[in-house]
Amino acid sequence: MALYYGRKAIRKAPGIVIREVPIPEPVVTQGFGTREQTGQICRDAGYRSVLLVTDETLYGLGMHEKVAASLEACGIAYEIFHGISGEPDAVVIEEGRKAAVACRADCIVALGGGSVLDSGKIIAAGSRHPGMPISAFLHKFAPVTGGTLPMIGIPTTAGTGAECTVGAVVKNSHGVKAATVVVGLKVPHVILDSELIIHAPKAVTVWCAIDALSHGLEGLLADVEPDSGDIFKSRECVRLIFENLPLLLRDPENVEARQATLLAAHYGGNAINRQLAGYVHAFAHSIGALYHIPHGKAIAWCLMPIVAYQKDIRREEMAALSEHCGFAGPGDSREEAADKFLKALQGLLDTCGLEKECRLLQEKDYDRLTGMIDADSINYAPSKTLKDQEIRILLDQIRKGDRQ
Repeated sequence: MALYYGRKAIRKAPGIVIREVPIPEPVVTQGFGTREQTGQICRDAGYRSVLLVTDETLYGLGMHEKVAASLEACGIAYEIFHGISGEPDAVVIEEGRKAAVACRADCIVALGGGSVLDSGKIIAAGSRHPGMPISAFLHKFAPVTGGTLPMIGIPTTAGTGAECTVGAVVKNSHGVKAATVVVGLKVPHVILDSELIIHAPKAVTVWCAIDALSHGLEGLLADVEPDSGDIFKSRECVRLIFENLPLLLRDPENVEARQATLLAAHYGGNAINRQLAGYVHAFAHSIGALYHIPHGKAIAWCLMPIVAYQKDIRREEMAALSEHCGFAGPGDSREEAADKFLKALQGLLDTCGLEKECRLLQEKDYDRLTGMIDADSINYAPSKTLKDQEIRILLDQIRKGDRQ
């Protein structure tokens, strides 16, 4: 019980602290094939040498070639670092930094999913201070004197929003994932190119979109004080996924819908920066880690029970979101509007074809998972602090598929 009151006492702290961290406000270039504008963007910004960071798979597929060609066409010197595979670690980041220093990069262009984008952030930080060990940038908060090298983010998935988030997850020298807030991260430009995700497999499309939706939704339900612009972006994140994910399930090569999910994910990244996440992520991180479940799939299993559990606490926010998405009208009470949102959320999950029961989840693991969820939740600003018994109740609902 003492631990509960301790967690409850600091519940608002993360939301207060994150408001003091400088947040990137990048110019966004979006559209099919827009990564071919990378060279012009770099030339206009005055960059002379670029390190293009990507991973081995994307490099093998030639996904970097149009970016490289645009840099060459605009007279920008560049080197390519493609040593990232799987989850990046401090050793790989050090190799990337050496490549940046060797080519005297004054800009990092990161092309890839969350691992590449997070690697790019730490490379951009470390390259500004080449004499410091990479471990110095893998603490909970990593202030970078003078700010990082500028990074241009080009995401190849529509889920994490990592192209603009100040957080980065990289394995430290002990092989342990270290979640870092890069204080002084510079991301002057983001390119959202739907050509990069037009052929994404159904499972990747679904789980990335659900992850993006959860960022916007949890941001709106968090116990923080966002401004009107942040609220609008988070609501748009949710609305765009509701409108466009079903379209992609029917027509995977719908360019407009692909582009909309990229923008939704970007708005979700803003929610992470400004409003943080909540218990959906604390549960999903813990369940995903213990049972090796993909993040987006774990999120989908956790969404309904945990969001529905917050209805009475965040009824107004949920009702307003329901109206923004077109599920509720002016004649609906706040209760009715919130219920309509929950019904729509369940309908979207059903449309995605996710089995309701999380059969991998075992009752014998509840105690261990409760401790993991307690530990992870202190990084967020949830609408309330859950007692351990409440966590076990929700774990049971997730295991049994009780979505309401």
